[in-house]
Amino acid sequence: MAYRALELLNLPPGPAFLLDIGCGSGLSGEILEEEGHTWVGMDISPSMLDVAQEREVEGDLLLQDAGQGVGFRPGTFDGAISISVLQWLCNADKAINRPKARIQRFFSTLYASLRKGARAIFQFYPENDDQIQLIIDVATRCGFEGGLLVDYPNSKKAKKYYLCLFAGQQTGMRNQMPKALGEDGELHPDEAKSIEYGKRRAVIKKSKSQRKSVKDKEWINHKKQVYRDRGDKPVARDSKFTGRKRKVRF
Repeated sequence: MAYRALELLNLPPGPAFLLDIGCGSGLSGEILEEEGHTWVGMDISPSMLDVAQEREVEGDLLLQDAGQGVGFRPGTFDGAISISVLQWLCNADKAINRPKARIQRFFSTLYASLRKGARAIFQFYPENDDQIQLIIDVATRCGFEGGLLVDYPNSKKAKKYYLCLFAGQQTGMRNQMPKALGEDGELHPDEAKSIEYGKRRAVIKKSKSQRKSVKDKEWINHKKQVYRDRGDKPVARDSKFTGRKRKVRF
């Protein structure tokens, strides 16, 4: 998902300075490093940031609740990504947590921290359509353009929601919403492999079911002849009763 978010950022060639919102233990940040970018990570969990430090990630880490805003100077970042975090801003688990206010504080400060024309990509798990609409409405009022992109919309397992936001007007192709994966009906690679594996299993099962019974008269006589040729054990003579079906005893 981090690779997909980075792809949707559609960054120009060269290294960029990126913000990882809800960086956790730094797994997404390592992908940003691999692609040659510099990053800063923020997360609400001290224990997750401790894990990131133990893993010696290269990005700078900040303990911060996204619902309290993004505390960076205007125009700091060339882009931002967030994996599986945005939906938590909609939680009203405490009386002081008002989802709409927290989302607005977050998007308004994030918009200011991005340079003009930068993108912010959020992979998230919305509970319902109302939650999606709330998030998009607030982001739009804070100045963002863009919208929702759903990869593999017809898949139960591979379906993923990405909120693609543009901080100001972009030029050329960068002004267009990216195309969702699977919107033309193509399958996710893992699902395609699963279907192919299922077909192979069905073929194997069918071939096994079509095998000739190994206990018919012809097979028994063949095995007896093999043992006769070996000469290592006594073999009963052939008779008209060879391979006959026996009654079930109760």
